[in-house]
Amino acid sequence: MRLGLKCVCQLCDSQVCETSGDGACWNSVMLVDGREETLKSCLSPSQMRGQVFCYSSPNVSKRNCCFSDFCNNETLRLQPERPLESGDSSRLQLVAVIVVPSCLLCIGVALGALLVQRQHCVYSRARKHEPEEALDEHMLMSPDKCLKDLIYDMSTSGSGSGLPLLVQRTIARTIVLQESIGKGRFGEVWRGKWRGEDVAVKIFSSRDERSWFREAEIYQTVMLRHDNILGFIAADNKDNGSWTQLWLVSEYHEHGSLFDYLNWYTVSVESMVVIALSVAGGLAHLHMEIVGTQGKPAIAHRDLKSKNVLVKKNGTAVIADLGLAVKHDSGTNSIDIPTNHRVGTKRYMSPEILDESINMSNFESFKRADIYALGLVFWELARRCSVRGAVISAIVTFNFSLSSINGKYFHAGLHEDFQLPYYDLVPSDPSVDDMRKVVCEQKLRPNIPNQWQSCEALRVIGKLMRECWYANPAARLTALRVKKTAAQLSTIRDVKE
Repeated sequence: MRLGLKCVCQLCDSQVCETSGDGACWNSVMLVDGREETLKSCLSPSQMRGQVFCYSSPNVSKRNCCFSDFCNNETLRLQPERPLESGDSSRLQLVAVIVVPSCLLCIGVALGALLVQRQHCVYSRARKHEPEEALDEHMLMSPDKCLKDLIYDMSTSGSGSGLPLLVQRTIARTIVLQESIGKGRFGEVWRGKWRGEDVAVKIFSSRDERSWFREAEIYQTVMLRHDNILGFIAADNKDNGSWTQLWLVSEYHEHGSLFDYLNWYTVSVESMVVIALSVAGGLAHLHMEIVGTQGKPAIAHRDLKSKNVLVKKNGTAVIADLGLAVKHDSGTNSIDIPTNHRVGTKRYMSPEILDESINMSNFESFKRADIYALGLVFWELARRCSVRGAVISAIVTFNFSLSSINGKYFHAGLHEDFQLPYYDLVPSDPSVDDMRKVVCEQKLRPNIPNQWQSCEALRVIGKLMRECWYANPAARLTALRVKKTAAQLSTIRDVKE
């Protein structure tokens, strides 16, 4: 077995990536706004199962997987080549008449010998590349199995990187879209149905193939699955003959994002602690490196915010949207940084990102920037925390209306409208200059009301925020330290009551 395979990588700073011998080099071209755009990278062995990334869409996209060093160092083309000139045609006819017959006999003998020797290998490789391979769902999955059972089986008995890609493709092809539930820079998110179960389908436009590939790659990192990371189900490209959609299928959470949830609801002290612990736990798992054959690299999120945290039915939370995440290879001390056009959310950028002093060659820098954003998410959460029926905040708005959310009624009582960090200091859509002036030059941070001191849990959360917001990145807490402190909050009397 080959020990390693090196490939051209347009997603890597060094322009070279390496995968194991069971992986492949990936080459892609897609038609975007009438122009051909190419993309080259590596595929891990887990991504090779089922060959989702190797399927082409006629006249719209072409993807190729190959198996030797730098074999993807060629430019694929969708458009037909220039027509042959008459002189070219004559020369080709001459070659065909003189050279071809004499070569055919030699080639035939050689092929006969190779065919016997490599019949099994050739057959297996051809099966991998067959784009129209029939997908028999019943051969792959028992009809009585739900998604949770499938994911549990694969994560405990397999590599821990998710479902085999042929199973992913089978699931994606049988999903029925129900309704659009959100839009973003990448495209749309839909609620879909698979065997009666709700799933979330994130649909990328063809121009965002880099983002789709990157997020699918990150979600299928070995050992990434965690209770506080959004559960990934499948990646697939859906082709109708004239255009291609790029799908990411994940677990569906009906409460939506933490941003939406806090816009509608206030939270109890207990709920605040549960959500804070969930987010800190998910981030700590991302940041942690797990050493071993089936280990996990350390990962930094780079776009942590309340819109990228989802609230589960049981009141816990999961971190979502890993399209900007970076991975750290401790063996080579290299950082895998995606080179797509997206950037993080300006409002949540740390001081060192805003003033461009961040050390991009040090992975700890990315983790510390995540911690700064985590403090801002905690601030949004704590503002909506109610204690004994009243919300602890600087300004209280009276609202006694009866509100309805998804058919569930609740009495709003005393509450303050939800606000984003720095809402009172920058415009609704701030520029980098706006944020740099406030965060770096004026050194301001979101206001922590004095009233929080009357509640022990809010006092501790407020202290955590300050220790996440330090201008000096090295002085900030680690995600594991934040998680441990949040876990200790559950023992506080305010939370128990």
